[in-house]
Amino acid sequence: MRRERSAKIVATLGPSSSTPERIAELASAGVDVFRLNFSHGSHEEHLARFEAVRAVEKERGRPIGILMDLQGPKLRVGQFERGRVGLTRGEAFRLDLDPAIGDQKRVCLPHPEIFAAISPGTELLLDDGKIRLGVERCGEDFAETTVLAGGGLSNNKGVNVPNVVLPIGAMTDKDIHDLMYGLELGADWIALSFVQRPEDMAEARRLVAGRAALMAKIEKPAAIDRLGEIIELSDGIMVARGDLGVEMPPEVVPGLQKRMIRACRDAGKPVIVATQMLESMISSPAPTRAEASDVASAIYDGADAVMLSAESAAGEYPVEAVSMMSRIIQSVEHDELYRSYLEAHHAVAERTPADAITLAAGQVAHTMQAGCIVTYTTSGATTLRASRERPDRPILGLITRMPTARKLALAWGVHAVFTEDAHDLDEMVAKARKYAKQEGFASPGTCIVITAGLPFGTPGATNILRIAWVS
Repeated sequence: MRRERSAKIVATLGPSSSTPERIAELASAGVDVFRLNFSHGSHEEHLARFEAVRAVEKERGRPIGILMDLQGPKLRVGQFERGRVGLTRGEAFRLDLDPAIGDQKRVCLPHPEIFAAISPGTELLLDDGKIRLGVERCGEDFAETTVLAGGGLSNNKGVNVPNVVLPIGAMTDKDIHDLMYGLELGADWIALSFVQRPEDMAEARRLVAGRAALMAKIEKPAAIDRLGEIIELSDGIMVARGDLGVEMPPEVVPGLQKRMIRACRDAGKPVIVATQMLESMISSPAPTRAEASDVASAIYDGADAVMLSAESAAGEYPVEAVSMMSRIIQSVEHDELYRSYLEAHHAVAERTPADAITLAAGQVAHTMQAGCIVTYTTSGATTLRASRERPDRPILGLITRMPTARKLALAWGVHAVFTEDAHDLDEMVAKARKYAKQEGFASPGTCIVITAGLPFGTPGATNILRIAWVS
């Protein structure tokens, strides 16, 4: 399962992709990390998918990551007498806490936190932005609005409140229950929805307590304003363009995507670009040219991974979607312009032995045309440093903890191998030679570059660089 590409693929499991046979096909087609979307499905269904992924992992002998995606708060209107109403531009429409069935003039909005945060002039977006309401008057239990953009509105449609920080935490009781279940299963990554502020990540980190890596989904404009602080408290970032594009003008989302990718590269933390990447492949065996360009753009920018949602979870062509995404990535990474785009920006190295050694390793590997850069790591810090630099040689991560190896399945350029730690330098070099040859990165006479830290097993203590030849 060595990939002929550096960027990774995340695929969501669902009704179209839940059998052990289909999961094995998806892994063969190119999936590096499987996403369990806890907005849908029961715990029993997620357990079956989890076990199927681990069975494929055992059969292939390669670490596969599992990302658990929490639902987060869902803000929705109530129900209508006939299930649906039509709103016309310029009409008055009331939202309130009254649980009575709605009609043409009003509907229940059972979220007092929204009424507490809005003011006259605030815009409310309903049904993914298809309906726009302007607040004229409001109180602690109501909002009188004018329809700015009309259309049909049916039961339980979602509500977005752009440009307002809502006094709502990122996790509901359901999320906390799901989180504890996912941690008990052994999920490698936890994706937190509805992140608005750094405090949301701090609370989640307290609950996770080091049992998994924590990812912030950036889908709220408020999170953009404090992006640096959120990245600092996260182990990775997901650019959730669907919800972000509802609450912000679509034309600003591409620039924000590039900004978030660069910020994560600077921080040395994995970043996933997600939502509607190959949307037409839900029902078509081939993507549009625009979708192929969208995936390619994320790869040119240096994203660690790109993600399939409904395409793999509920679409008619899940395996074909993964194969297509893999081919697009490979095509970009073989383009002669790719390296120039990738090298146009470099993270600023800190004045530490670890950063100095990692930078030198990439330069030495390039000059020597090494088969790979071998990194020894327990926590993953050494390997993530190498990934941050986006070297032009593959990164072979020799990792002494399986949870770390699975986490690094998401990191750009990293081929993770689970192995026991070395006890001395000679054993370290011997292991590096063995795995470089075994995993197909080097043949006899090929040079490899090795980074590690002494004493062995000390997290983040990268202080050794060795050159070795495979015999």
